[in-house]
Amino acid sequence: MKILYLHQYFNTPSMNGSTRSYEMAKRLVSAGHEVHMITSVRDGSKTGWSSESLAGIQVHWHSTPYSNHFSYLRRIFAFLTFALAAARRVRRLGGDLVFATSTPLTIAIPAVWASRRLCVPMVFEVRDLWPQLPIAMGAIKNPVLQWLAKHLELFAYRNASQIIALSPDMAEGVVNAGYPRSRVTIVPNNCNIDHFQGQLADAEKVLAGHHNLRGKQIVLYAGTLGKLNGVSYLVSIALQMLNRDESIAFLVIGDGKERQQIECYAKNSGVLGKNFWMLPPIAKEEIPAFFAVASLGCSLVVNLPETWGNSANKFFDTLAAARPVMINHLGWQAEEIENSDIGIVVPPDQPEVAAEMIRHFLQDESRLLNAGEAARQLALTKFNTDKLFMDFKAVLEKARTKVD
Repeated sequence: MKILYLHQYFNTPSMNGSTRSYEMAKRLVSAGHEVHMITSVRDGSKTGWSSESLAGIQVHWHSTPYSNHFSYLRRIFAFLTFALAAARRVRRLGGDLVFATSTPLTIAIPAVWASRRLCVPMVFEVRDLWPQLPIAMGAIKNPVLQWLAKHLELFAYRNASQIIALSPDMAEGVVNAGYPRSRVTIVPNNCNIDHFQGQLADAEKVLAGHHNLRGKQIVLYAGTLGKLNGVSYLVSIALQMLNRDESIAFLVIGDGKERQQIECYAKNSGVLGKNFWMLPPIAKEEIPAFFAVASLGCSLVVNLPETWGNSANKFFDTLAAARPVMINHLGWQAEEIENSDIGIVVPPDQPEVAAEMIRHFLQDESRLLNAGEAARQLALTKFNTDKLFMDFKAVLEKARTKVD
């Protein structure tokens, strides 16, 4: 089967960010399928289209500058620019099935167009409930834009033969929009265990390059520093921790629109360089070494119910590294933490309470070790990449079989 895989923000392990599409596409190739990844170069280093083969995946890169620092209107322009370019590309390539993964939701435009022109099924993957989330965040305030965004969501769903959702909450959102439950499959983000366990020995290299972290119990956040993530909250927790336990440190790795704001807040609070450090984004393949020196990994969001259904890579990376996880929200991940005893759920707006919970958790060596082992077991079983790929592949093959 020739699969046209549309993902505007596709990443390889040598890049920073999610590599879900890389892992799934690579396995589709190993399963005997021909995969064409239609994606973008975001740093402005190229112009037009370029192609290469990566792990058997035929990757088609279109130069579409994008940054988390962009204004929302500039982001919309980038989304539409790529959508139009991708539509022309997929029509020329041809194929047996179109697979499109959001965000952005505009990826549905070239996907549906290609599906109709080529007379092949389209499978749509929902990574976030858009536009509910940006509307709740206040990013889309114009009523006309809200109407257009909601209709684009329905347009994507109605034209999909099957839908993959990354969390139970996302699946429920799709069903509530009127899509048949029988055609929705939950395939959450995955734990690439081999990638993490194979590089934990690099921990000493991290400590050699960052002497201030040696001897500390590190709470690690590795991911985007956008408005949605609310990483400033970690600064507030660090401030509360400063007078409680000097052996606990907070490390943030990443970039985003709020990076400068977070850094200024940390500096003005007096925690930057004391128990709070920030590093620029690094390649996905370098992340395991930092998890190796961490005692606790964390995933954060702003205090909005609409954010609870997320399937953040930070959560799964922490499990893959066999480390306990901390989050600051309710929802399916909080239930998983409670049921499997793999970490802690701190309140979203009480840094003093959160700091005390973290301190007690890290001081309990037995609980810490047990949570790490439980995280490893969960990564090996429920969220194992190879296991989840079989569910993923089955959805695509089911969509194609129904056409045949």
